[in-house]
Amino acid sequence: MKATEVPAIAGAFLFEPTPYADERGSFCRTFDADVVRSVGLDPGAFVQDSLSRSVGGVLRGLHLRSGAGEAKLVRCSYGRIFDVVVDLRPDSPTYRDRAFFELSDETQVTLYIPAGCAHGFQALTETADVSYRIDRPHDPAEDVTIAFDDPELAIPWPLPVTSMSERDRKAPSLAEVLAQKES
Repeated sequence: MKATEVPAIAGAFLFEPTPYADERGSFCRTFDADVVRSVGLDPGAFVQDSLSRSVGGVLRGLHLRSGAGEAKLVRCSYGRIFDVVVDLRPDSPTYRDRAFFELSDETQVTLYIPAGCAHGFQALTETADVSYRIDRPHDPAEDVTIAFDDPELAIPWPLPVTSMSERDRKAPSLAEVLAQKES
């Protein structure tokens, strides 16, 4: 497994497994504490694993947490997704920058998203399972959502949206969210 920095988002990393394939199929390590530690992250800091299953075209996000934020490892364990990260850390050298990824079950690449970044994805296949390893227990009072179609972000979602939560559909713009943080 190797770790690669994501230039567009300071502190974000891609963890790429080294698959072994033979006539039986394949095997790969999707988490390695030593590799995580090698880039300055504490592998023991992750306290919750979650899984979402989405049907094609579903859009989830853009989500982040207020307060101390939430760092997470994200991997598409089945299917393919278009994944988006937006850096909303005011002190970051990549503040307000965006990065896009295609994550899939073929590569099993894991994306590390630092606390303070918004995250969202769209399912590109009929079924897409996304695995999360999160560094804080969930507190719904800290949930923040930003409009997926905010013109300031101009995210090039690849498919028409087939479904999304009511919360995501009614999410405020980035400008509104940032104004709330300042007040």
